[in-house]
Amino acid sequence: MVIVVGGGPAGSSTAFFLAREGVEVTILDRAHFPRDKTCSEYLSPQASRILAEMDVLGAVENSGAAQLTGMRVHAPNGATIHGEFAADHGFRGYRDRGLAIRRTILDSILLDRARDAGAKVEEGVRVTDVIRSSNGRITGVATIGADGAVANRTASLVIGADGLRSVIGRRLGLVKPSRWPRRIALVTHYEGVESVGEFGEMHVERGGYCGIASVGNGLTNVAVVVPVSRASDVAIDRTEFLESWLAERPVLAARFARAKRAGPVRATGPFATSARRAWAKGAALVGDAADFFDPFTGEGIYTALRGGEILASHASEAIRNPAEADSALREYDRARRKEFSGKWMVERLVGTAIAFPPIINRAANVLSRRRDMADILVGVVGDFVPAREVLRPGYLLSILFSPTARA
Repeated sequence: MVIVVGGGPAGSSTAFFLAREGVEVTILDRAHFPRDKTCSEYLSPQASRILAEMDVLGAVENSGAAQLTGMRVHAPNGATIHGEFAADHGFRGYRDRGLAIRRTILDSILLDRARDAGAKVEEGVRVTDVIRSSNGRITGVATIGADGAVANRTASLVIGADGLRSVIGRRLGLVKPSRWPRRIALVTHYEGVESVGEFGEMHVERGGYCGIASVGNGLTNVAVVVPVSRASDVAIDRTEFLESWLAERPVLAARFARAKRAGPVRATGPFATSARRAWAKGAALVGDAADFFDPFTGEGIYTALRGGEILASHASEAIRNPAEADSALREYDRARRKEFSGKWMVERLVGTAIAFPPIINRAANVLSRRRDMADILVGVVGDFVPAREVLRPGYLLSILFSPTARA
């Protein structure tokens, strides 16, 4: 039996694909669904392929999810990077649109689908530790139920899909914070933000950035991300901090002048954590529990869904062939790195650019004039253009040394 800790996209995806293969699987989550989640709530176009494979794409679209046709990045110097998912740059994805949807809706759809596939779901159960055998192998988890009952649960494999602050990852000693960049995010929803269309927006400012995107049903997801050095200011009053941050920036202030906040301001971070490897004897990590760099490129939900799909094939092999379980999990880690390593490099390049205004200004000056290059970058973010297209020396040198690249 497999225990999946966490019922978000990573846990539901993993459990669905395992259950479909006939593996006995139980999802444990401390929350009761539907529950809200601090998130940019963006799904790249390629995420739709996995939603279709899980037979929930129609349900997600019919729930009122917003359709996104591309991304716009506004640099501090006023230049705008405009990229479209449907651009004719020689690569075709599953779809030419991304989706944005409230996590209260998406997570419930995914969790119900995992349940329908045969997974058992237990809500209101908090996992506090892993259980080890005398030889150090993980053999289960320790839990506290909604009624306060303490229990030890045994499993052939424990999967940590419990997010940025993964209990499983910490107990395994695999996860560590990165030294840079250290950022925190404030996320909420607004009604009535002016000029919100079919493009996701990122507004890069000195000292932080703001993401804006429709999530359907008249709501706009608004996320302000700032260095962790501002944490003490955020702690005083996170709502006042976010509203002041928007009001102090004229372009944003005008668009929010008649908008109404439609929910609480939630905080998350610091970001930038990674696992030195995504498995241990008897356990594996997936989604944000294994790696989360920065929310700028919006990779969380797709990485969670795709990571669960990859893990499930190796985890089912580990269950069916216990003698080769470690080899199967080691192969999962290799497959995961092969799948995501290019995107990790792109994320880190983007993270560096937005931290230093002269760099993002230079990049924006070039990409605002070179729509073909902007479309490729957005295609990489959309997960249907290979990351190597952005990592090519010619592409990077064009940004750094183009005669139009005046900071």
